[in-house]
Amino acid sequence: MALVAYGGGIIQMSGSIAGNTFAHNKSGNYVRARTKPVNPNTARQQTIRAAIAELTVHWAHTLTANQRTAWNLYADNVNMKNRLGTIIHLSGFNHYIRSNTTLWALEKGRKDNGPVVFELPTQDLTLAVTASEAAQQLSIAFDITKDWAAEDGAYLWLFQGQPQNPQRNFFAGPWRYVGFVQALDPGPVVSPVVVNVSFPIGELQRQWIYARIIRADGRLSEAFRADCFCAA
Repeated sequence: MALVAYGGGIIQMSGSIAGNTFAHNKSGNYVRARTKPVNPNTARQQTIRAAIAELTVHWAHTLTANQRTAWNLYADNVNMKNRLGTIIHLSGFNHYIRSNTTLWALEKGRKDNGPVVFELPTQDLTLAVTASEAAQQLSIAFDITKDWAAEDGAYLWLFQGQPQNPQRNFFAGPWRYVGFVQALDPGPVVSPVVVNVSFPIGELQRQWIYARIIRADGRLSEAFRADCFCAA
């Protein structure tokens, strides 16, 4: 599925042309293929799908009306950007699923109470990575002075991208989860952290990673990245 921004005479489109369907939702206009994509249904996909399904049930039947209202209020006050850079607002349910999916999949509990701080956690622009073919490991460095690092219940999620040829300058996936850093109160946590790879890596390949911070109150940051060339 692709997002689109119309202009220059076309301001809206809905329906199907050839193999493409044009439509819109609260996040904006989009185009999708009329045919269903291939579904590998891997073990990782099954884990995430199961987590989302369970969280959906919790949202509907476990959370109180006040808790759902708190998530909706958070959603109304937090600006998000789609892939075109347009400001959008997710629903409270979207934020609840967004914040809790990885927590629940890793058996780290749930954040049922909606956040009362109406902003996303700041990204860590110092994130850095080195990769070793011999060890098949990544060494990931981050800023241990950031607020999340000394907050009980906060985590740094870490994801590895599929290694690419060294001349590649852009990467958009696929990604796999490779580990986490759990905050320590009073701290400090240890940086760098060493994790085993999920995708095998080879010397000189270009390796991307991304990370997200989840605060103890359930606020999940946008993704932030780092990359390197794999050492021998």
